[in-house]
Amino acid sequence: MSIARYTDEHAKAGLDARFPEIETWENQFPAYEILIDDPEFTSVCPKTGLPDFGEIAIRYMPREQCLELKSLKEYLFSYRNLGIFQENIVNQVLADVVKSCDPVWAVVKGTFRPRGGISTIVEARWPRPVA
Repeated sequence: MSIARYTDEHAKAGLDARFPEIETWENQFPAYEILIDDPEFTSVCPKTGLPDFGEIAIRYMPREQCLELKSLKEYLFSYRNLGIFQENIVNQVLADVVKSCDPVWAVVKGTFRPRGGISTIVEARWPRPVA
């Protein structure tokens, strides 16, 4: 009999957190891309409690609103002490970016530094591809 090392609680960890609102400002131009990079992103593994380090890149085409950078920085900083899987981080950031500014399209990419010799790259897109 094997004992599960990761539970459903681990998988859902952090997704019920209350994240700060990402503010926006009115876009002035059509059809261009914005790339925002956080090269010092940190969070916590929900199972081990050890820190995770990585880079979060947000690329999007604004529609009517652009993301305000100071509030985005505060939003990303809220993950610092949060136990959450890397895959969930990327998908949660994407959901919150879409909720905040309703972009034409968006891509969030998380590049996480090695832990135990393995690095992870997670990418999520909006609109979501049809499965």
